[in-house]
Amino acid sequence: MNNQTLVIYDFKILYEILSELENHINFSLLHTKKLSDLNFITSNDYLIISSKKQNIENQIIIDPLPIDINKLVELININFLKKKYNQQSEIDLGTYKLNLNSRKIFNEKNSLNLTEREANIIIFLYNSKKPVKISKLQTEVWGHNSKLETHTVETHIYRLRKKINNIFSDENFIKSSKAGYIIQ
Repeated sequence: MNNQTLVIYDFKILYEILSELENHINFSLLHTKKLSDLNFITSNDYLIISSKKQNIENQIIIDPLPIDINKLVELININFLKKKYNQQSEIDLGTYKLNLNSRKIFNEKNSLNLTEREANIIIFLYNSKKPVKISKLQTEVWGHNSKLETHTVETHIYRLRKKINNIFSDENFIKSSKAGYIIQ
């Protein structure tokens, strides 16, 4: 069963046409006349298609009409692919999200551009279930043996914590203890 759903909003003829092609499309169909009906959708893997602009998320507008059915199905598939790609490129970090493509960490209010190394530090620390020692960061994030001076790692962590605190006012994003660094 496919988990991608195309919601056709107030466009009955399009629903009927695509229903005829149901065996040849790789998404399920749903028709609605009311936006309030969309509240039951629990998955984020849906697109809404209509002929008029609505103030709703994940919308594709078909304009101009008429449109070739092959181009329409291609447009839908491309939008599903883009959506899936964007979902796979974001890591949920609790109150923050990290976009791997843009190397931005953000919350509802602010965003911060990160260097590749900073993003790698965050990912490694977040995926670790326990505090990480500097020597482990050296080998896993920098790819070096212990020949790298520990203050290089400490300096990167210090600067990253400072940047996060300046933008998000969060002094506890990366916690440190005698056991090492951790993001919870």
